[in-house]
Amino acid sequence: MIASDLLDVPVLDADGTHVGFVVDLRLVLDGPPDGPLARPRLHGLVVSPRSRSSFLGFERSAVRAPWPVAHLVRRRHRGTFLVHWSDVASVPTPGEAADPRQEAAVVLARGMTRYDARL
Repeated sequence: MIASDLLDVPVLDADGTHVGFVVDLRLVLDGPPDGPLARPRLHGLVVSPRSRSSFLGFERSAVRAPWPVAHLVRRRHRGTFLVHWSDVASVPTPGEAADPRQEAAVVLARGMTRYDARL
């Protein structure tokens, strides 16, 4: 799987209710050494309930300028949350949707926890 297989994919909760779209991936560098850094590991998915667009770096709590852009991006992404990879029940494989009118979706596990997505 590559990152683009997950970005912009709809997200459903365990009951099949639409909760948003994957707008970013969170990686951690805690794997075995792979050159000068540790091998990255997927930590979780950032899910936005209102937008498929990127945060453009404004998920960082210290970024405040230019203020009109920061305000607009934060408003558009209000309610965005991080879900740990262990709380993901299933992910689509490319071309999985049987009905061309339907999109394949990431499905979250029952009882998953929503974490703050800000850095």
